Amino acid sequence: MKLYLKYITVAVLLFAFTALQPVLAQDSHEEKVEEEMNVKGLILDHLADSYEWHMATFGDFHMTIPLPIIVKGETSGWHIFMSTKFHHGHEAHEGFYIAPEGKYKGKIVEKNAAGEEVRPIDISLTKNATSLIFSSTLLIILIMSVSRWYKKQAKAGERKAPKGFVGFMEMFIMSVQDDIIKPCVGKNYRKFSPYLLTVFFFIFLNNILGLIPIFPGGANVTGNIAVTLVLAVATFLTVNFFGTKEYWKEIFNPYVPSWLKPLMIPIEIVGVFTKPFALMIRLFANILAGHSIVLGLTCLIFVTANLGTVINSSMTVVSIVLTIFISFVEILVAYIQAYVFTMLSAVFIGLAQAEPHHQHVEENH
Repeated sequence: MKLYLKYITVAVLLFAFTALQPVLAQDSHEEKVEEEMNVKGLILDHLADSYEWHMATFGDFHMTIPLPIIVKGETSGWHIFMSTKFHHGHEAHEGFYIAPEGKYKGKIVEKNAAGEEVRPIDISLTKNATSLIFSSTLLIILIMSVSRWYKKQAKAGERKAPKGFVGFMEMFIMSVQDDIIKPCVGKNYRKFSPYLLTVFFFIFLNNILGLIPIFPGGANVTGNIAVTLVLAVATFLTVNFFGTKEYWKEIFNPYVPSWLKPLMIPIEIVGVFTKPFALMIRLFANILAGHSIVLGLTCLIFVTANLGTVINSSMTVVSIVLTIFISFVEILVAYIQAYVFTMLSAVFIGLAQAEPHHQHVEENH
């Protein structure tokens, strides 16, 4: 009997919902037609850096965290003020304003004597820079808290197995050390472990913070090519500064027939620069793509707002389900991208620790 009541209730609700569709459709047609949503612009604006940390919007009220603006004009010298002076980019202050369009869109500009838009010297603390400071400070606190526990154990002369957070971090650190650094770098792995572990946890922490939609998360740090460029340059310097003589010999005098050397030497030299370039693009593109997908799925709710209640309701459900699913996938991607960047960096460092071929032969015998 209860089963029949359930079926009857569902049927009545469906009938009522269907009967209300013409009324809802009529009301929607009577409403003012809003301007179509610019999905591309919305996504790019959310992914771009900004001079304030936007948290939420309630009607005409924008809840933001103001950030310090530090600029030097061509003739007016240095200026320091808070981003609230721009009123969310709608007003100018002391001759400076945020360009609404053009090649400097979203950046602070001023007018020169000829009336042209020019960029001042800008060392302002932007959203990404603030997030970098926060994540770096958080990473230092986490690592130092683990280190402090081991120092206390050493002073007390105890050898207890770590538990809780320290135990989790030890497991995490040892998995990176044993599964990535040791096999890829080789016998000199201890020399490069501090750098590689720092890179891994820095990327992973910023990837996770980027998935959190509320403060202090939401910044697109590892999806910013400037950040991935610095990480790639750090690996490039580590590889080439600590490279052995045999490594450089294989570049400028490779073990190939003499007639192939004129071809192989340029290829090897180009390879020195393409390796860090691949690191930079891989991390930047994957993180940027993940954020773009999440924002694009969220925009489905608003894009279908004028297509009727049924379509909008169904697409809202689809959008929410897919966004939640992709967000969980992005947690996995956050780890994978940190893993891949660290692994490739370790591989490049290991290749730069090349030893003379006769030494390999002696060790094998």
